Order: sequence, then structure tokens, then C-alpha cells
Amino acid sequence: MDNTDERLIAALRHDARASLSDLALRLGLSRTTVRSRIERLQQRGDILGFSVVLKQDVLRDPVRGLMMIGIEGRGAARITRQLHGLAEVRAIHSTNGRWDLIVELGTETLEALDQALARIRMFDGVSTSETSLLLSTRKSA
Repeated sequence: MDNTDERLIAALRHDARASLSDLALRLGLSRTTVRSRIERLQQRGDILGFSVVLKQDVLRDPVRGLMMIGIEGRGAARITRQLHGLAEVRAIHSTNGRWDLIVELGTETLEALDQALARIRMFDGVSTSETSLLLSTRKSA
């Protein structure tokens, strides 16, 4: 993937419904080049699909947070399975450094977020955690 492909992907992330003509104009390429690059990226599996972001998706979780979790021993797989069972969990990321997992949470209220955090902190093997509220999203993939 070269710089032009990366610029094309960035333009598609901004507006996946942009016409080939608009993309070509924005990137300084021909329509044919844009079309062939998109097709090649799809064939190689770099682009797996296109999606739609609905207003209700954005409004679904008015309270969002990131919970960094430290795990003692070898309980990461078990704790990850327990996290999968919580409705408030939007994503689970393994990481390096101080924290073992970073969990994205979304709820309707601060009280519901607090309850979810309390449940997670009670999981056997969770030794420490830190949570940050997400105040606004300036860019989303």
C-alpha cells in the first residue's frame, strides 16, 4: 500500500459514498485510477467493505469511557470471556505496558457506567483499573 492508497482510504473514511469523480478531483487522480485502486484494495483484502453510520449509532451511548485493567496471574482469557458477556462493553483490546486490557464501555447514564465498572472490578483476577470518560469524538474511523 503506497501513499496514494493511504490518501484514498482516508478520503473513503471521510465519505465512503463520494463519487469516483469527486475522489479523483480531491486526490488529483483520474477516475480510472481511483476505480482500479479501489478494486485492487478490495481484491487484496485491504478494504473489506463499506459501512453506514446512523445517527442512532452515535446517540446510542451518551456516556462512554475507556477502562484500563491490570490483571494478576494468568486470568486474561477468563476475564476477556466475562467482559464479552456485559452489554455495556463495546470493545476489548489487549495491550502492552502497564495495562493488560483496555475496554471501551458505553451506557445511557453515568450511574449505569458506574455499575458496570463496579462489576468489572469485582472479577476475580482484576488487580487494578483506571477509567477515563470520553468527552467528545473529534475523529472516528
